[in-house]
Amino acid sequence: MALVSFGINHSTASVELREKVAFSSEELSDSLKSLCRMESVNAAVILSTCNRTEVFADMGLLEAHVAQGKTDLIKWLADYKQVAPDRLIAGSYCFYGVNAVRQMMRVASGIDSMVVGEPQILGQMKSAYQQSLKVGCVNADLGLGIQHSLHYAKKIRSKTGIGVNPVSVAYAAINLAQHIFSDLSETNVLLIGAGETIDLVARHLVQKNVGGLFVASRNLDRASTLADKYQGAPLLLGDLGDYLPKVDIVVSSTASQLPLLGKGLVERVMAKRKHRPMFMVDIAVPRDIEPEVGDLSDVYLYTVDDLSDVVEENRKNRLKEVEKAEVIIAQGLDHYQAEVRKVRVIPAIKAFRYQSETIRDETLEKAMTALSNGEAPESVLHGMAWLLTNRLIHKPSHNIKVAAEKGDRSAIESFTALYELDQVDTTEFD
Repeated sequence: MALVSFGINHSTASVELREKVAFSSEELSDSLKSLCRMESVNAAVILSTCNRTEVFADMGLLEAHVAQGKTDLIKWLADYKQVAPDRLIAGSYCFYGVNAVRQMMRVASGIDSMVVGEPQILGQMKSAYQQSLKVGCVNADLGLGIQHSLHYAKKIRSKTGIGVNPVSVAYAAINLAQHIFSDLSETNVLLIGAGETIDLVARHLVQKNVGGLFVASRNLDRASTLADKYQGAPLLLGDLGDYLPKVDIVVSSTASQLPLLGKGLVERVMAKRKHRPMFMVDIAVPRDIEPEVGDLSDVYLYTVDDLSDVVEENRKNRLKEVEKAEVIIAQGLDHYQAEVRKVRVIPAIKAFRYQSETIRDETLEKAMTALSNGEAPESVLHGMAWLLTNRLIHKPSHNIKVAAEKGDRSAIESFTALYELDQVDTTEFD
């Protein structure tokens, strides 16, 4: 096998370096063509995300030359991204052969992700593969490795719980909300703040088909930007009192030094709601919601500490599932190696078939000539059958005699197994 997996990820390099070597979707086609123009690269797939840049390539290398393969890839990446080679050497890794395929499977399944089991990576790897196919940078060997990786990554996600429990605060908040409101499409949500965490919460909510979405911020432009992104409605913090009775879920994450929602305000809101349940999540530090709000009946208040405990427990559960995933990867590698061995023998099978068909055609031509010369059909058929059989078995028979003369018992055992000669006792050749 000549496959190589060369990469830079969250565990080997800083954010600054990862940013420098990242590939945008717009430049991916040109970068693939540039990479595949290298004499040592037969085929390649480039996977580039916020946490990794990985090159999966067929470089036609012997194992002894894998270090040269890494050097070639570092030189190409350094030139293409204008980064000092020394920085790439220190922040990268390289796997060869079956270990390269193992890395492909670990990446595609999310085992190697910063957030173990994150679901996006499988789709990203599929897209990277499709992009490389589109520009003609995939050959049979690399395609086999990538396809096996995608297949077993799907199997890992279906056979283990590696992606089941939420391990981000934003997703944990939505997951808890579903325990209170079974159908989020019938709920209205108020998001207080317009930062990264609130953006992530909004994305998860939209994926759950939430009923209505409001975004509140001190700055109406910021609220509008986020609200427009998710088809929501913007409002100012000063309008919270008017909108709170209309919502069932509140998620707050601002930089306020004082609480935005006090017990008195929420108490009045609950009276207007006729005590229909309200789920509130305070992700802010310092808190946006007074702790006493949690004492109110029908109000379910969770803080960032509550969610962190959930996230940590879920993270541990995912790590336990990694062991199961590694077993599936080991099975996948066995299957992959078996497929590679089958592929490698195809040229020999083709050569054997060509040789046999040539003998057949030559024998048939002699028989047709004999028939045209008036020989009896029965005699011609017998002659053709005898000649065809003798020509087909001549070389195998000769070679097995030579093996016997040399005392090569393994060749004799292979011969009897190949032709299923169960009646032959190979112990006689000891």
